[in-house]
Amino acid sequence: MRLSRTARILLRTAAALGIAAIYLPLLLVLVNSVNPDRAFGWPPSGVTGRWWDDAWHSAGARSALWVSVRAGLGATAVALVLGTLVAFAVQRYAFFGRQTLSFLVVLPIALPGVVTGIALNSAFRSVLPPLGLGFGLLTVIIAHATFCVVVVFNNVVARLRRVSGSYEEAAMDLGAGPFQTFRDVTWPLVRSAVLAGGLLAFALSFDEIVVTTFTAGAGVQTLPVWIFGNLARPQQAPVVNVVAAVLVLLSVIPVYGAQRLSGDTATGGRI
Repeated sequence: MRLSRTARILLRTAAALGIAAIYLPLLLVLVNSVNPDRAFGWPPSGVTGRWWDDAWHSAGARSALWVSVRAGLGATAVALVLGTLVAFAVQRYAFFGRQTLSFLVVLPIALPGVVTGIALNSAFRSVLPPLGLGFGLLTVIIAHATFCVVVVFNNVVARLRRVSGSYEEAAMDLGAGPFQTFRDVTWPLVRSAVLAGGLLAFALSFDEIVVTTFTAGAGVQTLPVWIFGNLARPQQAPVVNVVAAVLVLLSVIPVYGAQRLSGDTATGGRI
């Protein structure tokens, strides 16, 4: 389809405005992280690394960063196992309720975070006390895993739909056992999709705040929760900007890696 010159200009303008609306606020956060003015006067009067040094020595920010990393790694590990297994079950086998199972796995990502948070909070209050457990890092990992599973599941299912099961059948016809078939044939085909799903799951968990607020309890504070809690403190505003800038930069890494892996061929490239 050929577009008129006017239509092309309008589409490019709309695309530029959309990109600007998304990325200019992020750029502003990065600029303010080196703005020497504590009140963030504009334009900046210079450049300073003072706020970065303050953020580095902030015990609260460093502790929150470590909690976010641990929660993200835990949720990603759970999501990789469950998401991959369910994807193989749904895509490789026919059984009663397969479509329902697929729907139930994907549903958590579509629910509002506040609904998921309230539901999990209520469930944890009913289940954990009899077991002698309370809210903490474990509840955050479980809560994050509920929606991180969806990301891994979607990536692996999409790859399996593009790869015929005849490869595994041919390997077994040639004498390969189930483990050898998985190691030499199946895993190379789906590896990049699994890793891409894991990277996206970690990024999703690392940035999550709504569900975390309902499931973390008083003793656990992730980096997004720490940022939100310090926004109203004028003395902490410069440090919050630095931490937010770090959060943006760290989030780019797994998303970029997942995008590169998702661009792999349908046969699964070796990394």
